[in-house]
Amino acid sequence: MRKQFCDALLARAQSPEMVFLTGDLGFMALEPLQERLAERFINAGVAEQNMVTVAAGMARLGLDVWAYSIAPFCYARPFEQIRNDVAFHKLPVKLVGNGGGYGYGVMGPTHHAIEDYGILLTLPAMKVFVPVFDEDVPAVIDLAGDYTAGPAYLRLGRGEPPAGWSVPDYSTWRLLVEGDGPPVVAVGPLAGTYIAAIQNLPQGSRPALWALAELPVVSDALPAALLASIKRTGRIVVAEEHVQQGGVGSQLAMCLLGQGVAARLTHLFAKAHHYERYGSQSWLREQSGLDAKTLLALLEN
Repeated sequence: MRKQFCDALLARAQSPEMVFLTGDLGFMALEPLQERLAERFINAGVAEQNMVTVAAGMARLGLDVWAYSIAPFCYARPFEQIRNDVAFHKLPVKLVGNGGGYGYGVMGPTHHAIEDYGILLTLPAMKVFVPVFDEDVPAVIDLAGDYTAGPAYLRLGRGEPPAGWSVPDYSTWRLLVEGDGPPVVAVGPLAGTYIAAIQNLPQGSRPALWALAELPVVSDALPAALLASIKRTGRIVVAEEHVQQGGVGSQLAMCLLGQGVAARLTHLFAKAHHYERYGSQSWLREQSGLDAKTLLALLEN
């Protein structure tokens, strides 16, 4: 999604208030943005704590501030600065983490971001965006840029729809595949990995596949069609490339309980930061049981 991210920010860069900070990353991808912004494109170096504090100061002056790094270096290393300098003052800094979830694969657990939004959503007024497809990025940039009630975190990954599949317009909640079976809610790009396996199943047993792209989960904003499907089948499956604690599974469960909706909730989540061997993002998903084969087998029970 880096190219789409760069293209979307190029249009926003026309505003003299926009400032972009990077933790010495984005090479071979963000050069057009660097050229457009000139002195407003700042390489903060491998000093993410300082970068976030500088971003907070710039936001306090009324600038439109975007701070970018590999996901764990964007939220984990400078967490104290995000908490104290940004969130406590409800400053609209946009934190952009590239390679969310297991996105950096073989680079190992130091580069895996599987607890990111759970941690950040504990902070005041934090908003999280997890675009599902590459095509979502322009809309997400607009929404994040317009969010001024506090900070926002963008978890960028890689859009993974099947070849030739038509990506629907962006929305917080999207029904990607219709079906009469139990609904499946998948967060971010993970949703795209299930489409091919699900769409050819018989209508009666085919799960309704929903993609979620914004957090926290808001009870009043749950789609009526999703609620109807949960009530009819008495079941829901949540899949996310995030640890169980603080994830969408618990958020959605709380929303359903608050509305008095009783259902069997099955949660697929990232089970470990590392395994006995290193591997690609898809391999790590398989180890955690986040792959389409595991999902289909689970739905049969």
